[in-house]
Amino acid sequence: MGSDRLSMAEYSEYDGRGLAEVIASGQTSEAEVVDVARAAIESVNSDLNALAHPLFETPLEHRGSGPFLGVPFLIKDVGPYAAGVPFSVGSMFFEGAVAAQDHELMRRFRDAGLVAIGTSAVPEMAISFATESRRLGPTRNPWDLRRGVGGSSGGAAALVAAGAVPVAHANDGAGSIRVPAAFCGLVGLKPTRGRTPTDVETMFGIGYEFALTRTVRDAAYLLDCVEGPQPTAKYQIARPAVSYAEAVDKAMPTLRVGLMTQAWSGVEVDPECAAAAVAVAQELERMGHQVEEVAPSVDPAKLLRAYRSLTTVALAATLASYPREPSDDLLEAVSMSLWREAHELNAVEIGLGIAAFDDVCRAAGTFFEEYDLLVTPTTARTAIPHGTLTYDSPDHSVETWLASIFEVAPFTAAFNIAGQPAVSLPIAHSGDELPIGVQLVAGYGREDRLLQAAAVLEQTMPWRNRRPTVHVASR
Repeated sequence: MGSDRLSMAEYSEYDGRGLAEVIASGQTSEAEVVDVARAAIESVNSDLNALAHPLFETPLEHRGSGPFLGVPFLIKDVGPYAAGVPFSVGSMFFEGAVAAQDHELMRRFRDAGLVAIGTSAVPEMAISFATESRRLGPTRNPWDLRRGVGGSSGGAAALVAAGAVPVAHANDGAGSIRVPAAFCGLVGLKPTRGRTPTDVETMFGIGYEFALTRTVRDAAYLLDCVEGPQPTAKYQIARPAVSYAEAVDKAMPTLRVGLMTQAWSGVEVDPECAAAAVAVAQELERMGHQVEEVAPSVDPAKLLRAYRSLTTVALAATLASYPREPSDDLLEAVSMSLWREAHELNAVEIGLGIAAFDDVCRAAGTFFEEYDLLVTPTTARTAIPHGTLTYDSPDHSVETWLASIFEVAPFTAAFNIAGQPAVSLPIAHSGDELPIGVQLVAGYGREDRLLQAAAVLEQTMPWRNRRPTVHVASR
């Protein structure tokens, strides 16, 4: 620290663990760090439009002596997550809603020592890869304000990338952690199905809870804090044999690695995005791992069928659980299309969607019986201009709308269905200085292997010193 008081520039240099260590050393206090975080968020949010609501007047209480004690944090506006905190799910439909109690995940965030000070913006119903809602307008990318941040954890990604907070809550139903990580230059880990708690299961197991971070070590330490299902959870998984923080320091065995750069659907992949995945595979090969160009045999039509029926049902169930009638005045056109189509689906179509879900699971599971790791681009292109994905347009059916977002990110959703852990790493930059994410996927329950590989790549292909145009250090 260069002075007695922590500056925004100094604050933004630390990851979450680093900030916690500075607080623990007595060089600064929790209160001072929170004050700096508030100033940092406010300094960039006028450019980014990344908050869902005003910052909390008083930070939420935290507990224990966890590894993130005193570290500022944001909750994604998908609620209900924290007792007494308003949520809108990016929509006017939920305006005025307030969470009655803490989500189990929120209790674990508190126990980790994280200090929640606000909520981050999402697209309506958190169902798109563009954080642009009728309620809030577009959230802008700190690397290029003309472009979006991905979705649905877009507000979180914008503020973590801009140095305003080191870590923020995120969740992922088709790529909603990994896509914003790729567009904003962050580490975005989607855990294995059942690894982290999900209090309300309306997503048939395709929704996952975790966070966005700038470093692999923050992802590892935070996963140690929040991993493990509730005893009553639908999906159960074995606890890790050693902590993830320990696992990242262990030497990796020789891995069998698959490289995939062509999308199952045939969507064209930007050559720079494909080249970044190839570069990672070559780096792993240089380390002595066995690399082969090969991919899971996922049928793209079945992937789309599974999402069309199950996402539609899940969204309709969420809307039906709230005491308000869905209408065109309160919901965007795509959300209303989903609501209406859910009422037209018959049992046979839902059954076929479940069967397609199972087929995708089998294809991915079979692949990871032979391979330890899969490398893909996270997205088919870099951050997209605002308005590329139309939300409030009646032109889309549910099927064509899903197809349009899968054109942006054709590599992520299969692993929401199949359940394997996946992480996006900010490996490269495009010719026009936009971040490029590379996705690593490991076998079911092998976050340890995934984080080991990510930690090694963080050292050999470092990204820590890259900084977007909009950043608190320059304020």
